[in-house]
Amino acid sequence: MTTIGLIRHGVTEWNSLGKAQGISDIPLNELGRKQALDIGIRLSKEEKWDMIFTSDLGRAVETAQIIGSKIDINTYNSDERIREINCGKLEGTTEEERVKLWGSDWRNLDLGMEKHDEVANRGIGFLQEIVKTYKGKRLLVISHGALIGLTLQQLLPEKYKKTKIDNTALTILNHSEGTWDCSLYNCTKHLK
Repeated sequence: MTTIGLIRHGVTEWNSLGKAQGISDIPLNELGRKQALDIGIRLSKEEKWDMIFTSDLGRAVETAQIIGSKIDINTYNSDERIREINCGKLEGTTEEERVKLWGSDWRNLDLGMEKHDEVANRGIGFLQEIVKTYKGKRLLVISHGALIGLTLQQLLPEKYKKTKIDNTALTILNHSEGTWDCSLYNCTKHLK
């Protein structure tokens, strides 16, 4: 069995302000660094992990570095396939600003946002590749809320029609003989 721990990056200033980040490379804020440290400490007390993969965006890379320092993994593999959804013209805006700019029906406009199925396909393609390449290993994947959520919705549609992924939440996927199972979803007990 291959085990994948999916973790959303720590919080950023834009998260705190309710701004769409997408592929904008916004760094962690102090709270985000503390959250990454907290999940790293939690993971250091649980089962050992073999490798870390991360999105190429800075907030995920920094989260991976902090976690790695606590679980004695000093190298990580960066992959742009697990970066956040491209939010197009929405990036850097709040809900209130979007309504002012494009009206309350802005979700139905073409504002250059990446399609949800494209995001999910990127995530699933990445997961399929790593379970094939690193069969039987325990792998951490540091990514983003929409990427993780949309991937889960497509991978396990009967279980996840909607998702909400909190900052530094841990979700555990298991893959065995071609079958996926989620044994832990959006767990933030380390933040309590």
